Amino acid sequence: MVSNFVEELQWRGMLHDIMPGTEEHLLTGMQSAYVGIDPTADSLHIGHLVGVMMLRHFQLAGHRPLALIGGATGMIGDPSGKSTERNLLDETTLRMNQEAIKGQLARFLDFDSGDENAALMVNNYDWMKDFTFLEFIRDVGKHITVNYMMAKDSVRKRLSEESKEGMSFTEFTYQLVQGYDFLHLYRKYDCTLQMGGSDQWGNITTGTELIRRIESGKGFALTCPLITKADGTKFGKTESGNIWLDPHKTSPYRFYQYWLNTSDDDAEKYIKIFTFLSKDAIETLVSQHREAPHKRQLQRKLAEELTILVHSKEDLENAERASEILFGKSTAEALKALSSALFLEIFEGVPQASIPKGDIEAGLDIVAALSARTGFLKSNGEARRELKQQSISVNKTRVEPEYTLTTSDLIQDRFILLQRGKKSYFILVVD
Repeated sequence: MVSNFVEELQWRGMLHDIMPGTEEHLLTGMQSAYVGIDPTADSLHIGHLVGVMMLRHFQLAGHRPLALIGGATGMIGDPSGKSTERNLLDETTLRMNQEAIKGQLARFLDFDSGDENAALMVNNYDWMKDFTFLEFIRDVGKHITVNYMMAKDSVRKRLSEESKEGMSFTEFTYQLVQGYDFLHLYRKYDCTLQMGGSDQWGNITTGTELIRRIESGKGFALTCPLITKADGTKFGKTESGNIWLDPHKTSPYRFYQYWLNTSDDDAEKYIKIFTFLSKDAIETLVSQHREAPHKRQLQRKLAEELTILVHSKEDLENAERASEILFGKSTAEALKALSSALFLEIFEGVPQASIPKGDIEAGLDIVAALSARTGFLKSNGEARRELKQQSISVNKTRVEPEYTLTTSDLIQDRFILLQRGKKSYFILVVD
């Protein structure tokens, strides 16, 4: 029994273009659809998440999702919306990337249940690697005219006078290769639908055209909107680069913080796209958020759901504790429970000074630690004034003017966190 997949995408704001007849076709029974995934890195980033979410909703609706790793197309480059060509990768690197990506997809898709609609992962390199150039132009190329290919927006933009780079023949043929993928999956897996971002519409419809001309069959196309941010900055990007799903590339804490810092307008959009919460639950959350936006309930729920989905409940709890340390009330015990890596990540960019461990073992006067030895405060006099006003904390605990720093204050046997007021931090690194 299948449910209405298109209707689900519509209310979530995940539908951009759809070929006529697609919704009706999907309601006739279980169908197969695929999304292509670029394997040029050994991790997905959150820019891939919309396509992955579409596959998951497709499976939840009772259909079979296919994740196509573009091993062959990753060696070419896709002109869609890009001004330059990709770096080309060797097969060994592509295979390693494929395995890493499958592990991440397994958090979203059911590959192993044995059910009729269990997900499949395929790699177009497997059917393209032995396809000779002469065979390709004979069996595929002759069915699509140059006029048809030139009419695609992605091609016209690259060939326009505005583009100084132009387009190589390699990239020009990309839509034929992607179109052949759809034809191959149609033949082998009875795959009748290709999904992707709205910039992929031209490439997807080339596939439906090949299915029509070569097999006299019917393929369908469906795209989602390209995700944007309300402030005009690029979704999924920070100053340090992409937000990756791999915890070694983007830590769970940074991942959590990205969603927590989403604007109100974006949070209302993202909660529908990037979670599996029901329509009623989301409408209730949005209503509560609008009544008390300062509580940031939408952002918190968005960050919680995604951190658990991509990482784990434990990673979420660690990220929440870390956020509480930086932005809320916390204790020395909570600080000391942090790993060195997470401590440095939370307080990235905070000024530091190195102190010999011997000084801490002998006991270091707090006034000297605040001024002469570190430069955190301008003078001993300023340090004493701040201490008398009870503005100084050591590891989140307020201290008196006569306080002495000892090894009992060390976090992970290496750090001491000094603080003036609520937001001014300084780290002593004990070597």
